[in-house]
Amino acid sequence: MTINQTNRISVLDALRGFALITIMILHNLEHFDMLTTPTNLPQWMLTLDQVIYKSMFFLFAGKAYSIFALLFGVTFYIQHHNQAKKGNDFRARFAWRLTLLLLFGIINSAIYQGDILTIYALLGFTLIPFAKASNKVIFGCVILLIIQPLEIYHLVEGLLDPQKELANPTSWAYYGKMKEYIPDGSVGKVIVGNLSNGKKAVYLWSFENGRFFSITALFLLGFLLGRKKRFVWNKEVKAFWVKTLKIASIIFVPLWLLNIYLPKMISNQPILRPLLVIESSWMNLSFMFILIAGFMILFHETKTQSKLSVFSPVGKMSMSNYIFQSLMGASIYYGFGLGLYDKTGGTYCFFIGITLSIVLIALSTWWARHHKRGPLEQIWHNLTWINKKN
Repeated sequence: MTINQTNRISVLDALRGFALITIMILHNLEHFDMLTTPTNLPQWMLTLDQVIYKSMFFLFAGKAYSIFALLFGVTFYIQHHNQAKKGNDFRARFAWRLTLLLLFGIINSAIYQGDILTIYALLGFTLIPFAKASNKVIFGCVILLIIQPLEIYHLVEGLLDPQKELANPTSWAYYGKMKEYIPDGSVGKVIVGNLSNGKKAVYLWSFENGRFFSITALFLLGFLLGRKKRFVWNKEVKAFWVKTLKIASIIFVPLWLLNIYLPKMISNQPILRPLLVIESSWMNLSFMFILIAGFMILFHETKTQSKLSVFSPVGKMSMSNYIFQSLMGASIYYGFGLGLYDKTGGTYCFFIGITLSIVLIALSTWWARHHKRGPLEQIWHNLTWINKKN
């Protein structure tokens, strides 16, 4: 089966759009990394803020980005597969495509330091050696990465010396420095700060929380699921996702409880810190599969398909929308814009996020009626295939 631009798997667009919307809501709750707690709000609203914050982070933090990463791997499979059908090797072109993505990511990083595109672009190169690898080799590497080998090493170190004093994670200091330039009204200071201090904060935080291993694992897992046609709906695929939903739900519950009680059971930081990174990554992975499996099943039910399809236009132009939400978020919360980072709690931010979501859906739907691709997607496509020989 050849999957091309005129024969898209619509559920992938909807799932990608859903992930992007939830990511945007989380970014709003975090004031786009400028975390503060307003002091001018009544107690009842501060309580409601906590309910919203905890609920949204329980549902989507660490899960929405995982969906995005998994679909990145699926997309690579589709592109590689389609070119292979034409007798072309897509790997070199994909490397160039990743280089372009890195440039888009650097531009976005100037606006919002929490940009994920640069990380995806760099880690995306790990997919290239696996393009023609066997399923067993790919799956073996996925398992190796998911178990978080570096954190297991740190855990062993902690078990050998449980009384060792650990310094605070290095990323904390860099995140603290945001207050030196985000509240300021200067766009120039924000750009310089984001591209220097901000990127160090994000990369260090991602490293400290095992994100580099988990993202790479999700890329490869998405590639494998694409190869196995697990997003092309039929009875067998439906049975697969129903089974996945059941297994993921069973696995998630004890991992969730363990995540709550681990800090109460273990006080030694050299043991607790790596153990939480490992356990949290597994918990998020299991809940991610609950979300994907549930979405897949509901999307293909007649009664709910039209409702979930509302996310499809957003997903078709996900990079344009991702960068657009960075622009909007910075303009709303940073000092050079409305400066609402210290005035809005979870309730206000949630409704701002919902409003921006409605705007994104409306704009994306309108754009999709008149254009084949999003504005940045079209540029990315044209540059990807520059100098292509017919």
